[in-house]
Formats: sequence, structure tokens, C-alpha cells
Amino acid sequence: MINRLTARIRELNAPVVVGLDPMLSYIPEQVKAAAFAQYGETLEGAAEAIWEFNRTIVDAVQDQIPAVKPQIAMYEQFGIPGLAAYQKTVAYCREKGLVVIGDIKRGDIGSTSAAYAAGHLGHVQVGKNRFAPFAEDFATVNPYLGTDGIKPFVDVCREEKKGIFVLVKTSNPSSGEFQDRCIDGRPLYEWVGEKVAAWGEEAMGEAYSYVGAVVGATYPKMGEVLRRLMPRTLILVPGYGAQGGKAEDLAPYFNPDGSGAIVNSSRGIIAAWKQEKYASYGALAYGEAARQAVTDMIEDIRSALGCQ
Repeated sequence: MINRLTARIRELNAPVVVGLDPMLSYIPEQVKAAAFAQYGETLEGAAEAIWEFNRTIVDAVQDQIPAVKPQIAMYEQFGIPGLAAYQKTVAYCREKGLVVIGDIKRGDIGSTSAAYAAGHLGHVQVGKNRFAPFAEDFATVNPYLGTDGIKPFVDVCREEKKGIFVLVKTSNPSSGEFQDRCIDGRPLYEWVGEKVAAWGEEAMGEAYSYVGAVVGATYPKMGEVLRRLMPRTLILVPGYGAQGGKAEDLAPYFNPDGSGAIVNSSRGIIAAWKQEKYASYGALAYGEAARQAVTDMIEDIRSALGCQ
């Protein structure tokens, strides 16, 4: 799957992933009204609104981008109906040919980590039958428990030819409380980055490993250091746009040949219709607003990287 993702990035010249992180406040009233008319103002109604919103966004942008990244918390908050909407969204995106990065941030040890890996990236055995419950192509993983928490995911990645993105340096303001702490003279995120590179050597694709890294766009100097430490690691870069990351800060995350990173934008795309810049589209054309926002993001990144 890492080979497919990097190939699609090259083909489209678009190192961009759209985060499908729907909040009810992002969803136009007409979409919510239709869902509530069918299911009432219930968890099922919320899940239906999310699904219809996602479907329109995906239809609008699917030919522009290589991948999407649904954040599972935005679905889990609506319980089992929300998870059903998540599963439906993943399946629809894959039908459209998009690589799906499940932003699940799981991390545990032993059989628990193995169960997470099987449920999201692999298969589970039920009697004589095997099922892929969520069937994402990649998943985000928390490394705090060390190799015990990562190895079960890497094992499934090798078996299924799928991938993970390990949290190394996140984009949130308080990330430094732990991630920047010095250990033996070096910040923790550097130690984690080195470990990610080592884990990745056990599961290599053609140019990059099945084991990727998450490094926030809000810390470009740290991104430069981590790029050197992880030359064969694909970096998932959140924090662009709404969180303050700028296109001109992205160059350090890429290798000299322009490969090696994929940049995420979530509400900057899916809620574009609510921004002043795209207000002319209106609530009825929220899909078209998202498409224009993707176009602008791709042009912004290409310009910053010096490629058109």
C-alpha cells in the first residue's frame, strides 16, 4: 500500500490528504434536515448526516487527491451509528480508489495491540470465515508503549501489505510537554524518530517503509531534523492551514527529490464553505467549495516546493 500511495502522489503531483473529520457544525442545514427527517434528532440521524456530508465531499475531490484521513473520534462520539458511518465512509473511499488513512491513534501491548491491528488493518477469523472489519489502508499509532505496542501492527502490515503512521512530533501546542523533553542530551521526539526508522527497516516498500511518521507542520525546524533521521519514512504532516502551518514551512519534511511527505488538511477543506474566501459557493455547493479549497492547497504546496 505504501507503494500505491507514493505512486498516486507522484501521478497527481499532489502530496495532499483530506481529513474527513466531520463535526455537526460543519454540515449544512439542508443535509442535517434531510437526515433528521428520516431518523429524527438521534444518534442515527447524526450518523446519516455525517455519511451524506462525507459522500458529497469525496465525490467532489476524489480525482484531485491520493488519500483521505477520517478521524475516528468524530464518528465514535455518536456511538455505534457513528462507527457504522465511519465504516461506510472507509468502504466508499476505497471504492473511489482513494487510499484511506484511519486516524485511530491506537497503542497498547500484546494481544490488545494485535486486536487493534487486526480490526483496522487486517482480518479476524470467525469460524471458517475471515473478515476485514474496518479495512483501512493505514492507521495512526501511538508509540508510548514502545516496541511491544508497535510490533503487532508491523506484523499485520507485512502480512497485509498495509501501513502505519507513528506519532513522533505532533502539531498541538502542548506537545512539547513530553515530546521535547531531553533524554541523554536529545529531545524525546528524536529518539522516537530513530526508533520509527528502525521499525521501518523490517517492513520496506520500494522506496519508503510501511512504517510512516506523523510530524506536525507547526514545527518545521524539528521536521528538518526528523527528515534526516528518517530518510526512508513517509511523513504525514498535519497542522497545515487551520492549525497555523504554512506552505512555506513544508519543504523540510520532503526529501530533495520532492517525495517523502503528505500534508493533511481537514476543516480547511471540508468546512471551506463556511470560510469567507469560499462564501460565494454557499451551503448548497459545499462540495464545490471543498474542491476549490483542495485546488488552492495543491497550488500553494507546489509553489512552496518549487514545482508546478
